[in-house]
Amino acid sequence: MCMRDAVRWFVVLAEEENVTAAAARLQMSQPTLSRMLGRLERRLGVPLFDRHGRRLSLNDTGNRYAEHVRRADRELALAEQVVADLTAEGPRVVRLGFLHSFGTWLVPDLVRRAREHDPSLSFELVQDAADVIRDGVIDGSLDLGILSPQPTSRQVTWRRLMRQSVVLAVPPGHAVETRRGVRVEELEGEAFVSMPPEYGMRQMLDDACAAAGFEPRIVVECQDLHTVAGLVSAGIGVALLPAEQTPRYSAGVATTPLLGAGAGRDVGLVWARHRPLSAPARAVRDIVS
Repeated sequence: MCMRDAVRWFVVLAEEENVTAAAARLQMSQPTLSRMLGRLERRLGVPLFDRHGRRLSLNDTGNRYAEHVRRADRELALAEQVVADLTAEGPRVVRLGFLHSFGTWLVPDLVRRAREHDPSLSFELVQDAADVIRDGVIDGSLDLGILSPQPTSRQVTWRRLMRQSVVLAVPPGHAVETRRGVRVEELEGEAFVSMPPEYGMRQMLDDACAAAGFEPRIVVECQDLHTVAGLVSAGIGVALLPAEQTPRYSAGVATTPLLGAGAGRDVGLVWARHRPLSAPARAVRDIVS
């Protein structure tokens, strides 16, 4: 067991407060994790968790202990990353994941700014759904991710980059085509074209409709916003789309501002909370945020 593993297991258990979930994250058996906790509590002479059936909750002593263990875990992880940075050879690569809708404007600008600041940087870019990007950041296959909306996972750190407006896209001749704005609650009963549930725009649609008291009637799902716009122009349904300074959607699509709580989405940068970033990834994070 390496030095960091000696404290990492307790950090994960303190986060999950569930032996089954923590063991799965640590890729060890539940009995092994339970024995490790038992040995620690016997050595300290006090329980660190209150037991509620299969669920655990840190008690006051456990919370105080966990604060110091988290600090030790961060320092050990940082020490490992410092050594990795000092011994790294070859190109300074940043693995960046992002939603498809950011690929024509936000990401190119980010890469340009980063390389102007440090020409030695190179990038591996991955476009995918929000959940896939989040999981890639957590498991280490990606250094950074650009997402919307903000993930709920406690395993990532979020830094807001901007607020992007959202519009309602409708086919020609739709009743709201010439209006100056429309509220989400007015869209109950409309046929929607949208992305699958794991995509950020779909999560935003579901949340906005839930806040308005109804469930959207999805008639077509697809994985590309430009295809969504094309389906809207064909009269299949309406859709929520991110507003673009230079619209690139189908010519037959009319857009009107969305009003109220669902009128925009926060766009942010995420990285793993408990794994230090490489020097190139830290440079990009600090340049763009």
